[in-house]
Amino acid sequence: MARCTEVAAVYGAGLIQGVALVTFPAASAIFTSANQYGLSSTQYGGMFVPQAIAAVGSSLLGAGLTRGLGAKRIYLLGLAANLLAMALLVASRFVVNEHALAYTVLLVATGCLGAGFGLTVPTLNTFAAAFFPRKADRALLVLNALLGSGTALAPIFIALFVGLGHWWGLPASVGVLILLLLGFSAWLPLDQRAQTGSADTTQGGLAIAPRFWVFAAFALLYGVCETMNGNWVSLYMTQQMHASAAQASLALTVFWGMVTVGRIFFAAMEKWLPERTVCRALPLLVAAAFIATAWLGPSHKVLGILTFALAGLGCSALLPLVISFGQAELKTIAASVAGGLIAFYQIGYGIAAFGVGPLQARAGLSLNAIYGGTSVVAIALAAFALLIVRRQPSSFTEQNHESEG
Repeated sequence: MARCTEVAAVYGAGLIQGVALVTFPAASAIFTSANQYGLSSTQYGGMFVPQAIAAVGSSLLGAGLTRGLGAKRIYLLGLAANLLAMALLVASRFVVNEHALAYTVLLVATGCLGAGFGLTVPTLNTFAAAFFPRKADRALLVLNALLGSGTALAPIFIALFVGLGHWWGLPASVGVLILLLLGFSAWLPLDQRAQTGSADTTQGGLAIAPRFWVFAAFALLYGVCETMNGNWVSLYMTQQMHASAAQASLALTVFWGMVTVGRIFFAAMEKWLPERTVCRALPLLVAAAFIATAWLGPSHKVLGILTFALAGLGCSALLPLVISFGQAELKTIAASVAGGLIAFYQIGYGIAAFGVGPLQARAGLSLNAIYGGTSVVAIALAAFALLIVRRQPSSFTEQNHESEG
């Protein structure tokens, strides 16, 4: 019973973390509206820089902090940081007419969200793998599917609250859920199980594993590809395709929904569809989606939504798979791999979140051109996928199960 309660808390935290993570991008129309915050594209992108920096720092420090404070405390600290982020986002609405102050509050809020993400997500991955050591790859895919479900729900909820005239109802609701989860999790013995599962893998560091940097490069490139869709799809739909706010929210929901569907699908099909094949094929789908997006025009709104669905499917299993591959291959630093890869994923996130604004304002590039250029990043991602899977056994899952049996 105790184990079931812990599993429920961890997987529930993944779902809530997903909603929190996309709360800011889901509200992009609010932030860029002249009647609300009035942010430019550059200011909107810059809003996510503190998030990326904080996520990178907390992810890299997470393994060391976990050894000193314990996984449970790091997990609770991450939840608290997420709670603060939601509280600050709600508070920013009260100073929306004071542009500089409101923007400062938003920057602090995204920084807190980054710290929460960087502390919580690697720890959740560690917990999930420890709960199901014989099916660690599937456990990570399911966890990340729930995280993806949260990201898909955020645009739906923001549209609902906007329709009610209270967009801030989303961060307020997420804050209440996090507060309840904090109280629930505080009573659970999470540390013991996680530490038992990783006690033999806490030695060493990333610097002594040259192979790690192949995985890190993959995570960074993936972060760029995912963020180009996750953070900019709403603005792309409204600016380039002249779509309504509802259509923009639908496109964002479809992207994250397909991320979730893909993760569930590939977890269920692991016996028939090898992880190596999935890892090689999905970056090509992402590249195809970027190329298609570059050629879409204002009359192709439905095609635009379908293209973002393809991008979501392409992104779906890549991050959980690279974490699973990395932890299996880099056994001497397995406890640090998840945090390290999340850090590099967040570096890619920061590049894409901030870089689009200057490319538009200074280089004069349209979002169509930027999406087309990002296809090169997806092709590079496919090349790194080949480097990663060539050292994996033909049946990664089977190998994992046999070695743990």
